[in-house]
Amino acid sequence: MKPLPTEGKTGIDEAFDAPARPAGRRRAPRGAGQRLLVAAGYATALLVLMLPLLAIFAQALSGGLLMLRDNLGQSSLHHAIGLTLLAAVISVPLNLVFGTLVAWCVTRYDFRGRGLLVALVDLPYATSPVVAGMCYMVVFGLESAFGRWLSAHDIQVIFAWPGIVLVTIFVTTPYVARILIPRMVQAGAEAEEAALLLGATGWQIFRRVTLPEVRWALLQGTVTSSARAIGEFGAVSVVSGPIMNQTLTVPLLIEQLNNDNKPAAAFTASALLAGIAVLTLLVRSVLERREGTAR
Repeated sequence: MKPLPTEGKTGIDEAFDAPARPAGRRRAPRGAGQRLLVAAGYATALLVLMLPLLAIFAQALSGGLLMLRDNLGQSSLHHAIGLTLLAAVISVPLNLVFGTLVAWCVTRYDFRGRGLLVALVDLPYATSPVVAGMCYMVVFGLESAFGRWLSAHDIQVIFAWPGIVLVTIFVTTPYVARILIPRMVQAGAEAEEAALLLGATGWQIFRRVTLPEVRWALLQGTVTSSARAIGEFGAVSVVSGPIMNQTLTVPLLIEQLNNDNKPAAAFTASALLAGIAVLTLLVRSVLERREGTAR
């Protein structure tokens, strides 16, 4: 393993660099055709995105504030929120550490299998969450020798919170690394090499040189990974089992309430998730703007 040269990037570096290049100066639409295109974009976003989102909030409030308060006070919702937050609180810090290490390795060192490592990071993007859940069922379920060993020692992973946490970690793995990689490529390694020549330790270089350069990207990765962890359904539905007040996260609770013909409670929980999604978008927009201003 050797450090990447500071001049002359490889093809993989160019691919990482592409999304980080600043966009050119934007111009206002001119002519009827361009204005029509912009109007079509707004209309599509309104029809496909905004109207369904507004409908969720409208349905949640349709029974009045008293019913909304009662639905928010349900113990099943409180347990689901706690389990969802538990999965996010464990998975996001682990992905921060993992994503930072991967981004550091692939942007600062040239080694055999570098492209393969990046491809493995992207694996959760290409894998259906349901398939990911089935993979964990095979590994930790009673179908495998390891799963039977865990069961013999009274360690339950599948149909319990550890399985939910594991699949959440899997589906959220790429987000921090994929946001950090182009930022670290764009920042370059010159300042870090200068600090090394001046006698700084590896931790000092990361804390005083690298971290200030990528702090906004780290925050964006944290926000995005948190939103993905909170909203995950497919993989969690496979490994959790629909056990009320035990293994239901908020997305699974919404499906359960809908199946039990409790639309008001289902829309209340849906509005809660939708509110988190909107808040996530707002926070990420602010972070991206702050990052652009800091450059």
